[in-house]
Amino acid sequence: MKKLFLFIILIAVYFQFTQTHENPSNSSSAFTSQSEVGGAGDQQLEAAFDQRQSNIQVEGQGTVSRILADDLNGSRHQKFIVQLASGQTLLLAHNIDLAPRVDGLSEGDRVSFYGEYEWNPKGGVVHWTHHDPDGQHEAGWIKHHGNTYQ
Repeated sequence: MKKLFLFIILIAVYFQFTQTHENPSNSSSAFTSQSEVGGAGDQQLEAAFDQRQSNIQVEGQGTVSRILADDLNGSRHQKFIVQLASGQTLLLAHNIDLAPRVDGLSEGDRVSFYGEYEWNPKGGVVHWTHHDPDGQHEAGWIKHHGNTYQ
């Protein structure tokens, strides 16, 4: 599990690095002031990023800015980047071995999510967006077009 987590973090860092260098205006470090659209979720995620926090449960919403290829090493994960109203970007890594794939996901779609935040220099990763079959971890979810994936 630690190797998988490290792999996800490395993928997120790589993606954010290449995205920033291809189009600097999309850099997650270019934060704007708290948007009235983002609400408490944006504030919590911005604070977690600023304070380099990890292993915290977060809830938020944002716009899908990029769909990534599935991670097929170990537990399979559907991956996509979400941009919050504040400008911060997050990698969502949704375990599709434990939860259904988010159907019909496209760039520009709005999603809500609840899961565990892990800090990285480019905005962070949210995982555990699904139930825990062992009952040892708080269940998460992703909501898209009126459907809940958990």
